[in-house]
Amino acid sequence: MIDFAQLGARPRQLAGGAWEVAFAILLPAITFPKGYRLKVRVIHERDQYVRGIEPADFWLSWVEGSEHDRWEATVALGPGHGGHFGEPGTYLYRYQLLRGEETVAQWFADPFGRAAGVGTLSAFSADPAAAPFEWTDAAFRPPEVDDMVVYELNVREFNRDFAGVVTQLDYLLDLGVNTLELMPVTNVREDVEWGYTPLGYLAPDERLGGVAGLQALVDSCHARGIAVVVDAVYAHAHPEFAYNLVYDATGEPNPMMGPFAGEFFERPGMDYRKPFTRDYFLAVNRHWLAEYHVDGFRYDYVPGMYDGDPVGPGYPEIVYETNRHSRTLPRFQGDGGRSTLIQCAEHLPDPIGILAKTYSNAAWQNGLLDRARSRAVDEGLAHQLDPGLLGYPSEFVDAGAGYRMPVAPFQYVESHDHPRFVNTFGTRGPRDLLGEAYGDRSLYYKVQPYVIALYTAKGIPMLWQGQEWAENWGLPSWGIGRNLFERPLHWEYFYDAPGKALVRLHRVMGALRRASPALRARGFFYYFAEADHLRQGVIAYRREAGPERLLVLVNFSDAPARVWVPFARAGRWEERIDGLAALDVAADGDWAPVDVPSNYGAVYALG
Repeated sequence: MIDFAQLGARPRQLAGGAWEVAFAILLPAITFPKGYRLKVRVIHERDQYVRGIEPADFWLSWVEGSEHDRWEATVALGPGHGGHFGEPGTYLYRYQLLRGEETVAQWFADPFGRAAGVGTLSAFSADPAAAPFEWTDAAFRPPEVDDMVVYELNVREFNRDFAGVVTQLDYLLDLGVNTLELMPVTNVREDVEWGYTPLGYLAPDERLGGVAGLQALVDSCHARGIAVVVDAVYAHAHPEFAYNLVYDATGEPNPMMGPFAGEFFERPGMDYRKPFTRDYFLAVNRHWLAEYHVDGFRYDYVPGMYDGDPVGPGYPEIVYETNRHSRTLPRFQGDGGRSTLIQCAEHLPDPIGILAKTYSNAAWQNGLLDRARSRAVDEGLAHQLDPGLLGYPSEFVDAGAGYRMPVAPFQYVESHDHPRFVNTFGTRGPRDLLGEAYGDRSLYYKVQPYVIALYTAKGIPMLWQGQEWAENWGLPSWGIGRNLFERPLHWEYFYDAPGKALVRLHRVMGALRRASPALRARGFFYYFAEADHLRQGVIAYRREAGPERLLVLVNFSDAPARVWVPFARAGRWEERIDGLAALDVAADGDWAPVDVPSNYGAVYALG
C-alpha cells in the first residue's frame, strides 16, 4: 500500500523556530540513470505575483532501489531567496522534470499534495499559529441505508464555499435531510467546473475553502447528525493530472493510466489492471476517511472502473477493501460486524447487478427519474416506487466471507445530470447565456405528487439542490455548458409563492419520513389490481412497520379523484400531510372512498 504519510510536502518546525519541508513523489520508470532530473519550485503565497521574485528551485534525489521510483529532498525554508521566503505562511509549489538539460514537463502539481493553490499548484503551510483541526464528532454515526435522506449539491453553486454550506445546514435538516452528497470538491483546472476532471485527489479546492474549510463543514454536519458523502472521480482525470502529463511528455510506460473499461470520451482513463493504480486509489479513500472524516463515497462513472468481474480489479476491489478498512474505524461499527460506510455506485447500465455483486450498499439509478419525466401514470411508475418489484436486492451477501449488509438504490426525479424537473412541464421567459430555457415555475403544483411519492417510496430519497423550491435552470444535452457553466441557486425563489408551497411540502414530508418507521422499512404493498386508480391518475400503496400502518395515495392528474381502497385495520385513520378529515373504519379490510386532491396526495395513519 502506498503510504501518503511519507509523500507530498511535509513541513515541520525545528528547534529555534526555523522550518524545513520534506518533499517526496513517486514517478515509476522516471529514473536518474535514464538522465531524468527533477526539481521542485517553491514560492511564498504573498510573492506569487510580485515582479522580480522568482520561485526558489531545489533538486530532488532519485532513491535507487526504491519501490515506484521515489524522488525526495528536504528543503530549509530560510532567507536568501527574496520576498517573504522563510517567513510563516502558505507556500505554493510545483514540479519540473528535465532530461539532461532539456525541460520535459515544465509544470505539474504534486499527485500527493494535501493542499492546493488556485490552478495547477500544490500548497503547504508553514505557520506556527496553525493548529491541527480539533474534531468534535467522536460520537457521530452515519445513518443506516434505510434511514437516509440525501441532498446532492454543488458547493459553489449552492452557497459559494464550504462555509456557505455550513450556514444552511439547519435549513437542510428541516427538509428531512441527514446525508449530504457533495459533487467533486478536489482541485480543478478551470475556475468554473463541476469537478469531474480532477487535477488531484487529496486536496479540497482552495476556492471552496481548502483543507480547513472542508474539515469544518464535515464536523458541523456531524454535530447535526448529517453524514457527508463525497463524489469520487476515479475513472478519469484532467489531461494535466501529473500521471497523465508526465508520461505523455516522456513516453515512458504509464504506471496508472490507459484503457481499461468503458472509456469516457477523450478524458484520460485509469487502468485498474496496474497495481500502482489500485494502490493509489485505495490510499486515497483511506486519506479521506482519516483526514476529513467523510462517511462514504459516491463513485462517479463506475462503468469506467468495472470490467464486469465482481471479484476483479478496479471498482469491486476498491469497495471491498474500503469496506474492510472501515470496519476498523469506530464510527462505522454496525450490527453483526458489518460496516455502515456509505458506498454508492453510479452504474446506470446495471444498478441491480452492482448492488447484488459488489460491496456497494447504494446505487444511483435513473428509473424513477425517467418514469417521472415521461409523465405516464401506469404500473411502470408504480413499480419504481418499490424497487423490489424490479428485481433490486434488499441485501448483499458474501457467503464466502460470512458478510451481509442491507442495500438500496437512490430514488430521485432530479440530479445534476439533467434539466430541472419543473422544466419538463413547461418553459417560459428569458433564456440563460447558453440559450437554455428556464422552467415555468407557475406550474410548481405539478411537482407536488412526485415529492410525496419520493418521500414515501422504498429506497433512498435524494434531492438535487434547489428542487425544493422548483429551481428552473436549463441544461444542454451536450457541450461546455454541462460542466463549465455556473448555475448558482436562486435563493430568492424560497420567498415567492411556488417556493413557499414546495418548501413547506418538503418540510412536512421530511418530518414525516423521519418520524415514521414504516416509511423507512422494507414493507411495501401496491394496489396494482385497481385499474380505476390508474385511470384517474392515482397510485395507492401501504407502508407498514410493526404496529404502524400507513396508506399513501398520490394523485398525478389535474383533477381531484375519489378512489376506493381497503384499510388493513379497523380504527380511526388520520391524514398526516394537511390534516384532511379523518376516516373511521369499522372492520379490518373494509373498503372506503378517499378523496385525493389534484396534483397532490394524502398519507393516512392508523391512530
